[in-house]
Amino acid sequence: MAEPVPHWPGRMVGPVHVRSTPEGAPEQAVFVHGLAGSATNWTDLMQELKDEVTGHAIDLPGAGFSPEPPDGDYSVAANTAAVIGFLEHIGPAHLFGNSMGGAISVRVAATRPDLVRSLTLISPALPDLLPRYGPVRVAAAATPRLGEWVADRLRLVPAEQRVNASFSMVWANARAVHPVRLRDAVEELRRRDALPHAGAAMIGSARGIVAEYFRRGEGNLWRQAEKVQAATLIIHGRHDRLVRPAMAAKAHRAFRQVRLVLLPRAGHVAMMELPQVVAIEARRLIGETRLGNAPLPG
Repeated sequence: MAEPVPHWPGRMVGPVHVRSTPEGAPEQAVFVHGLAGSATNWTDLMQELKDEVTGHAIDLPGAGFSPEPPDGDYSVAANTAAVIGFLEHIGPAHLFGNSMGGAISVRVAATRPDLVRSLTLISPALPDLLPRYGPVRVAAAATPRLGEWVADRLRLVPAEQRVNASFSMVWANARAVHPVRLRDAVEELRRRDALPHAGAAMIGSARGIVAEYFRRGEGNLWRQAEKVQAATLIIHGRHDRLVRPAMAAKAHRAFRQVRLVLLPRAGHVAMMELPQVVAIEARRLIGETRLGNAPLPG
């Protein structure tokens, strides 16, 4: 098993910590992680695309190395504002989002089409009220008092055990995780455990995404998807335990210019499991955007 590349260096840009690949590519891209994730979720995909785009992976407020927001607001709207702020700083870019980061990216693309060159969504957390084990766990974490109790209890579980459980949930085959990436995740979780705002960030973000699932009217994420003007690529893993792959059909109806890709050997984090495959699809979309073509079905 080949040694993975080190995580990209980071810096603070305004209120968020950002990890970036070296400059020099013809275009740029911004990557937005999901619940309980961080900028390092994108390291391997950014490596695959570094000649195509200069990549910038954001630690959302309170996640990774980003400090907690001063107002304690972890809603999707607040995270959307943080991503828009960074895009305003660097200029238009290709936007990538996974899970909760996908929901945030849809809002960004719908709100500020001038900043989004194309949109790639990997297992986006768009509203789906059909009960499923993973989302039920998120809803439990978002429940008042129960969420805080769960967070306190989880801190008593060894970091290795929590990381293994997390990978088993989001990967199709957790045995495929490289030992270096496993070690990185354990070390990062131990670091997070020592941060006073870590629990509040997790609970607040969980409450934020659950609130989006029940939002009605123009603010509903499916209505926002209908407003997205950017060419869109949606990737689902057939073994996703958090977002139903069947939601791809609804996405196909919602987005204006969209291509769907279903990966038979991926789970919830295809960009970590199969970065080479995701990169091929992303390059195709970026190339189509450069030529001014809408994505073709297939």
